[in-house]
Amino acid sequence: MNLKKLCEISEKPEIYEKGDAFMWDDEYISKKLLEIHLSQDTDLASRKKPAIEKTTGWILERLGKENADILDLGCGPGLYCEIFAGSGHRVTGVDISKRSIEYAREKALEKHLDISYINENYLNISFEEKFDLIVMIFCDIDVLVPVERDRLLDIVFKALKPGGMFIFDTMNGETTGIMKDGERNWEVSETGFWKDSPHMALSESFHYPENNVFLNQTIVFSEPDEYRTYRFWMNYYEFSGLRPVLEERGFSGVKKHENVLTSDDFYCGSAVTFYETVKPERII
Repeated sequence: MNLKKLCEISEKPEIYEKGDAFMWDDEYISKKLLEIHLSQDTDLASRKKPAIEKTTGWILERLGKENADILDLGCGPGLYCEIFAGSGHRVTGVDISKRSIEYAREKALEKHLDISYINENYLNISFEEKFDLIVMIFCDIDVLVPVERDRLLDIVFKALKPGGMFIFDTMNGETTGIMKDGERNWEVSETGFWKDSPHMALSESFHYPENNVFLNQTIVFSEPDEYRTYRFWMNYYEFSGLRPVLEERGFSGVKKHENVLTSDDFYCGSAVTFYETVKPERII
């Protein structure tokens, strides 16, 4: 083990500096991720079934229409898409994970649900005024650096029909009372989440309070001297900061909703805020 290198790469990085490893297309990790998505013992990848059902019910109430065209960005294995489609809506799901999309397609066929799944980075998609509703659930927007977030909002705005609605959720300021700067954890394992061979995983969180950002960083070491650095940036937002960002991209009627989910789980409690905004109707 090269301890000098380990010390260097474990230092607090510059804000939004990317890691050198990407887990979504890793053959082994993507399999573990799918298992976590589907597990009812944890909400680390997807919320548990009761929370998903409550969320989709609340979203459809906000939508208030039948036979809508719905786009789910970061749809994972299709847990929300299936409920939307089962409620009579036309649904498209987009996710970067090939394994999750393959699973979602298989389940849609088994359940005879008409869902279009696209295996793509949602920052690379393009639709023209196609959807009545676009959703982005489980704080997915938080992981985007500002330039990516703004690009995503432009994509969403273009893809919505006039009068169409965008609903998403984010972490809010209460995150600072839950996540801790400098919190460390290490694991040595013969097989685990990161690899199916002996490895050591060093995880640490960093806070950038002036930017309202946390970083969850994991360095995975395995022999012979292989280091892989995974970085997961998480922005947290308040209404006063996020509203102008949305309005600058053309959205209007920005509303926030607190306590949509009321579980004690980290991603289901008061630290999560849901947002609702619309693309204005055409001016004739």
